Amino acid sequence: MRRLTGGRRTRWLSRVRRDPVLVSPALLAVLLAILEVLMPPEKPVYRLLPAVPALAAVLWPVVPTLLLGVACLLGVAVYAVLASDHSALFTVGAIAAVTVAAAYASHLRLQREDTITEVRTVADATQKVLLRPIPRRVGPLEIGSLYLTATPHARVGGDFYALADTPDAIRLIIGDVRGKGLPALAAASAVLGSFREAAYEATDLTQIAGCLETTLCRDDAAALAQGDPAELFATAVLAEIPRHATHATILSCGHPPPLLGRHGEVHVLDSDDPGAPLNLGGLLTPTFRPRRFAFTTGDQLLLYTDGVTETRDAHGTFFPLTTWARDQLDKPPSQVLRSLHDALLEHSGDNLSDDIAAVAVRRI
Repeated sequence: MRRLTGGRRTRWLSRVRRDPVLVSPALLAVLLAILEVLMPPEKPVYRLLPAVPALAAVLWPVVPTLLLGVACLLGVAVYAVLASDHSALFTVGAIAAVTVAAAYASHLRLQREDTITEVRTVADATQKVLLRPIPRRVGPLEIGSLYLTATPHARVGGDFYALADTPDAIRLIIGDVRGKGLPALAAASAVLGSFREAAYEATDLTQIAGCLETTLCRDDAAALAQGDPAELFATAVLAEIPRHATHATILSCGHPPPLLGRHGEVHVLDSDDPGAPLNLGGLLTPTFRPRRFAFTTGDQLLLYTDGVTETRDAHGTFFPLTTWARDQLDKPPSQVLRSLHDALLEHSGDNLSDDIAAVAVRRI
C-alpha cells in the first residue's frame, strides 16, 4: 500500500491545518471514549468504535488510518482484560477487520486522487497549448479574457479565442465549435492553428476567414474519409485593430455580434448580411463582408460566444447582455469580465449549461 511519504505527509498536515474537518476521526474516537466512561456498563458505547477507522478511510492516508484503528483496537482490548468483558473481544475483531478494509479503501482513494491530478495536469497543459494566454496589454490596447466550461472539472471545451500581434495591427478571433467531445476540441485546435498562421500572412480579414473555412472543410473531409461523420462547423468573429488608426474592422462568420461601448452607450455591431459559419461552404456560398467602425481612445469592444447570451435563469429568461453592458463597458477589461462572470453565475443560479468565452478590448 502507498505509504505517507515526507512530501505527502507535509501536504496532509497542511490540509489538516486548513480544514479542521480532517480531524473528525480522532475527535470521534475521543468522544466515544468519553461517553464509554460516562455511560452505565449496560450501554457499551465502545461497540461503535469500528466507525472510527471507517471514517478515517474517507479523509486520511493509509498510515494514519491504520494507526488510529490500532489505537482503537488496543483500547478496547485493554478494556476487555481489565473489565473481564469477553464480549468486547468481538468488538476487537470488528475493529481489526474494519481497519484493514479502511486502510485498503484509503489506498484506493489516494490512487484515484493521483489519477485525477494527472488528468487535470494534462488538461491544464492542453488548455495552455490550445488557448494561449492573452497579454493584458498589447500596443495601444488593454485586453481581458474569460473562459468557463459547462463541465465543472473540464479545462477546455468547444469555445476558443486567440490574438495575433502583427506588425501593423492586432488581430483577434473568438468562436464556438458546434459539437462536443474530442472532435469539437480537434476542430477548435485546427481553427486556431490556421488563424495563428494566416493572421501574419493575410492582407485582410476576408483572407483569414477563407483560410479558416478551407482548414475546417479539409479536416471534416479527412474525418469523413476515416469513417467519422463528425460534420462539425464553427461560428467565429474576427477583429482587426490597427495600431496607428482610429478605426477597427470585424468580420462575422455566423457568430453573435460584438458590443461596442462608447461614452456610456452600447452599440451592437451586427450586420445585415452576416457570413455563414465555417465549414458550411458546401451548403452555403461563403461570403465574408467585413464591417469597419470608429474605435477611438476609451472605446471598448466585447467579443463573446453564445454561451453568454443563452445563459438562462430559473424561469428560462436569457441573460440581458446589452442591458448589463450599459453600466460596465466603461470599466477596465479585467473588471468587465469579472463582473460578467459574477452576473452570469447570479443569473443562472450557479448553473452554467454551456461553455463561455469572452474577450474585452479597450483602446487606451
